Amino acid sequence: MGIEVVVEGLTKSFGRQSIWRDVTLTLPAGEVSVMLGPSGTGKTVFLKSLIGLLKPEKGRVLINGVDMVNSPEREIYETRKLFGLMFQDGALFGSMSLFDNIAFPLREHTRKKESEIRRIVMERIEVVGLLGAEGKLPGEISGGMRKRAGLARALVLDPQIILCDEPDSGLDPVRTAYLSQLLIDLNAQIDATMLIVTHNLDIAATVPDNMGMLFRRELVTFGPREVLLTSEEPVVAQFLDGRREGPIGMSEEKDAATLAAEADAGAPPAPPRRIVPQLEPSPGLPPRAAVARRRQRVMGMIDRLPPAARSAIRETYAAKAAAPTLTMPAAGSGT
Repeated sequence: MGIEVVVEGLTKSFGRQSIWRDVTLTLPAGEVSVMLGPSGTGKTVFLKSLIGLLKPEKGRVLINGVDMVNSPEREIYETRKLFGLMFQDGALFGSMSLFDNIAFPLREHTRKKESEIRRIVMERIEVVGLLGAEGKLPGEISGGMRKRAGLARALVLDPQIILCDEPDSGLDPVRTAYLSQLLIDLNAQIDATMLIVTHNLDIAATVPDNMGMLFRRELVTFGPREVLLTSEEPVVAQFLDGRREGPIGMSEEKDAATLAAEADAGAPPAPPRRIVPQLEPSPGLPPRAAVARRRQRVMGMIDRLPPAARSAIRETYAAKAAAPTLTMPAAGSGT
């Protein structure tokens, strides 16, 4: 099972530029979480801070009792082995075949024999649907295939925490849909804790158990997906509805005069927002173990959630309870 990641009061700057401050959240063990935000809000910086590649000025990131900000470097290095990281561009070595790219972490960080490395790599290649392409160079395959190769490489050390940095960047909507399903299938198979950084609303609407959003150097919200998807917080509503009217501008944020002018003009009403069902694992895969844990956790906090989120959660679970259960035909039935 995946590992819980506890973030407390995390604050990061580059020189005088504040990136974000006092970020506090918990990634529940084995669940899939998404961090949204307009471009330039420090989402990638947040991922790098979780894994200890960047050092925030304040706060803690606690994983199995190790603080990825303040613990000794030796402990941070060992804990980093629990992570698998999928970069935006796949970060593949152009002169290496896909097989060698995916095998790289095993050769670098373990003493496994080549026969064992080959078995592991080919298993991961099959999981991401790249069988037959293992001998190709990154430049010989599509962007979507490079993404999947990057994901396979993130999996070879059996990570308990997977971080995906904008896995949809450069992909068309069809490939994004395939990737979304692949991430859910992966969670069903290995039960890892997952955090996906994205600004893609299709992924955000269908993949995660939990959602958060960064804006104006703050964590606007983080919690069960229904909280963000029903939020009327102006920046959240603008982002989810893809509207020009609201706090987000062409640069990260609009000035007060622009917002006042918009308010005077009166924005057209936003269309009603519908929560689409979360993706299920592909047929033949086990159910996600995270689903039962999440339900127990969310129902335990439901009275503390906003009314719209409470209604959405209850409606979702009521619909699942009412859905017909598919049963396999009995042996010898001839169907």
